[in-house]
Amino acid sequence: MALPKALSPLVERNFRLLWMGQAVSAAGDALAPVALAFATLQIAHSASALGLVLAASTTARVVTLPVGGVWADRLPRQLVMLSSDTIRAVAEVILATVLLSGHAQLWMLIVLSVADGAAGAFFVPASGALVPQTVSAARLQQANALIGLSRSTTSVAGPALSGILVAIIGPGWVFAIDAATYVASAASLAMLRVPPLPAKPRTSFWAEMAAGWQAVVSRRWYLTNLFSHALWNFAIAAFFVLGPIVAKQHLGGASAWGLISASLGAGSIAGGLIALRVTPRRPLVVANLALTLSALQMLALVPPLPTAAIKAACVLGFSGLTFLNEVWFATVPQLIPADVLARANSFDWLLSLIAMPAGFAVSGPVADHIGIPATLVGAAVILALPSFLIVLHPAIRSVRRTPEGLIVAADV
Repeated sequence: MALPKALSPLVERNFRLLWMGQAVSAAGDALAPVALAFATLQIAHSASALGLVLAASTTARVVTLPVGGVWADRLPRQLVMLSSDTIRAVAEVILATVLLSGHAQLWMLIVLSVADGAAGAFFVPASGALVPQTVSAARLQQANALIGLSRSTTSVAGPALSGILVAIIGPGWVFAIDAATYVASAASLAMLRVPPLPAKPRTSFWAEMAAGWQAVVSRRWYLTNLFSHALWNFAIAAFFVLGPIVAKQHLGGASAWGLISASLGAGSIAGGLIALRVTPRRPLVVANLALTLSALQMLALVPPLPTAAIKAACVLGFSGLTFLNEVWFATVPQLIPADVLARANSFDWLLSLIAMPAGFAVSGPVADHIGIPATLVGAAVILALPSFLIVLHPAIRSVRRTPEGLIVAADV
């Protein structure tokens, strides 16, 4: 009976359409980063140029996220997502065209990356708020897990396939494929029949943004988790900065790091499968304890352990992360009013996007000062300790699942 229950969200038409479109789009998203890297190097022949392109996209997303959250609460969420997919499809078609014609220049990649990042900043908070409108509340965790599984699966196979496609047909055609996946996503969104949310009086843009922030800070369970998760994002950056150095010095180089990186995707798939079947009575307690497993992959690099042991730690760590994510995105929509949910989601993503680049920036200098082992141990503590301590907070413990499968909290 467990498997049918795990797949039960697919019996609901709206969610089934949304999931199919997002699964196709996730496949395209997994192809794009490798193609973008090689397209940039093909044009500019410089690592600095690639950094500039990636920074432009990330900056556009960070700056635009709160704006996207407000508009995703003002307008029908599927319309916001459909518009975002359309903009990104057009940007990818233009990028494919200039690359295939041989007329691409660095400034074009930067402009198109900014457009893609900004459009994504509207899509992300709208997406998190739309899923609860397409599936019943008791099936929300399984629904999020199914969406997460499709992304995890494509993230494992996508980069390798993209590398082959770039080598055979070039990055331009890869962007054309990615554009087609955005069209598929837009088509699925256009077919949704989602009941509109109750209309509320319109206030100023800044007042609505402030109301979204108030919805976050007025709930202790939410704000406490956001700061804990931001510390996790800050600390995990040390793994990605220092891990390749450890692999080069002690584990045999790039091949070992490639295997370790692949194990992260395997852990994400495992965590998604667990989230399909496990619905804890105290969701935030169990999910945050699962998140502490990520410390194992940091500590495994300290001696360092053999590559196989590090891979096993990474599977555990990222299964815990994925389980936390699926439980979190099933909990928040049931405890935050629907009319401010997208704005709350935007602040959630904003803290995460700011914290991780900060971690990237400081991990190297700190390691140069105190050494790689000490930096990894310190990062493991910053990563795990808050996730463990917050489960002692009464507001976190008050979040519970009823026998009917719904999530309630004393601190709402």
